[in-house]
Amino acid sequence: MKKNSLVAALLAALLMPCSVFAAERLTVLLDWFINPDHGPLYVAQERGYFKAAGLLVEFKAPADPNAPPKLVAAGKADLAISYQPQLHIQADRGLPLVRIATLVATPLNSLVVLKEGPIESVRDLKGKKVGFSVGGFEDALLSAMLARQGMTLKDIELINVNFALSPALISGKVDAVIGAFRNFELNQLDLKGRAGRAFYVEEEGVPAYDELIVVANQKDLGRPALKNFVAALEAGVQYLINHPKKSWNLFIKGRDKLDDELNRLAWRDTLPRFALRPGALSTERYEAFAKFLKKQGIVKKTPPVETYAIELR
Repeated sequence: MKKNSLVAALLAALLMPCSVFAAERLTVLLDWFINPDHGPLYVAQERGYFKAAGLLVEFKAPADPNAPPKLVAAGKADLAISYQPQLHIQADRGLPLVRIATLVATPLNSLVVLKEGPIESVRDLKGKKVGFSVGGFEDALLSAMLARQGMTLKDIELINVNFALSPALISGKVDAVIGAFRNFELNQLDLKGRAGRAFYVEEEGVPAYDELIVVANQKDLGRPALKNFVAALEAGVQYLINHPKKSWNLFIKGRDKLDDELNRLAWRDTLPRFALRPGALSTERYEAFAKFLKKQGIVKKTPPVETYAIELR
């Protein structure tokens, strides 16, 4: 009830003069270049929800996608868009990061093959070449998926294709790719005239997790600005879900290069995956995923969830 009241109050505040608030600057580092995964952030910005909450928010795309959480941990940025799996690894290493909100509440990561090919189930990967872009976590996903079929990573050949997942699949360099985002690579393949088939990790032995989250530095958790940011983000999500076409126009406003067929398709496929209550947290879900990562050897310990993921109140 408190969360809903905060969002309602924020929406009502849009009718007030902005001068009522003393604007506080927040620098938010994106995880990658601007794309439909960031829809609620830009809708909240364009609708004035951050401004109504007394915030002056600046989004920055990183030169190095691995850098944003580290910069927040070092106190060089206020917030970063990151990934739940990455957060567990960073918590294991002692970085002072805390999840304060969720942007995309389901996995996007998937194993993708060409639909026209011979692979109709994970079992068919035996003896095949599988491309990947990020070692460690993607290996763990694949290992768990194979284990359900009585197989191990030794039953396949792993090939690093960097981030050229779709090209590697289309060219025949590999038979499958792990790390493909179901809202992007599948659409990318369709646009190239080569339909893909996805095996969703959460249906193949991997616990469900949040793909995109918002992380802050532990020392900043007492700042009212963070709670206001989350409330404004929720208002953005609500508007986006209720008005997807208008929200698309807000998303591409002043960003004409985003207005292409791939992004339109990705927008459509990402809509049902946005967290409707960004600030809400399932401790049990985070615990389950932490145990999975420890079992896979990705992390050495599983600290209490409240030390790295919270629901601001």
